[in-house]
Amino acid sequence: MNKFLGVLMLSSLLFQNLFSKEKEIAKIPEASGICYSKTSDTLFVVNDEGRVYEITTKGKILREKRIGKYDLEAIDIDEKNSLLLLANEKNDSIIIIKKENFKIIKEIKIDKEYKGIKVLKKGSNGIEGLALYKNKIYASNQSKKKYPKKDSSVIVILNYSLDKKSLKIEDIINHGFTDVSGLTFYEDILYMISDKNSLLISYNIKKRRVIKKYKLPKKFAQEGVAFDKKGNLYIADDNGKILKIKNPPNR
Repeated sequence: MNKFLGVLMLSSLLFQNLFSKEKEIAKIPEASGICYSKTSDTLFVVNDEGRVYEITTKGKILREKRIGKYDLEAIDIDEKNSLLLLANEKNDSIIIIKKENFKIIKEIKIDKEYKGIKVLKKGSNGIEGLALYKNKIYASNQSKKKYPKKDSSVIVILNYSLDKKSLKIEDIINHGFTDVSGLTFYEDILYMISDKNSLLISYNIKKRRVIKKYKLPKKFAQEGVAFDKKGNLYIADDNGKILKIKNPPNR
């Protein structure tokens, strides 16, 4: 068999394996971010209209609340303190709310510059992805520019603190992709999705290198990504749905 043809067939097989069990489990208008809670075994979703939802892993909506006039683009959970962290793209800030009742605790601003380069920009190039890992916040923007250009596509790393009014960018991950709209960690590996390029990417943060890339169907409008404790994959689709993919292939 031609080597190139063999590679194409293998890539096609991986693609089919990853999405053969794709299932729409819930309809949520303009779903833009999703995270999983181990303590409650439920998912939390945000949308562009300032709403927060809690749903089961089968898609049943347990509760929802509009917390304000915010453009919410991402969400993650602080399990230790039972708090949810929401990315507000409009102000490049993180809104902290209580998990139990969705009550707002505070809003923390994020500095936009790193080593003299303005990597975040209010609005269209603001925060789109958010992940809390080992007391650090990882936040991505959805820029189509590559670093070190102004408003470039990077993941910024912040020290997580509930005491501060603003957080300074401590470091960045220059991953080389554009339009990164969602982040999550699973088994110490960072996963990101690129909306424009329709990619799911696994990334080793210690070695600073890409592990694998999976092509997503172009019919997706992927804005958020999460894994549950069984390793099932969930995607928040801006077209108004939550997708579940059972038992994705080895990462």
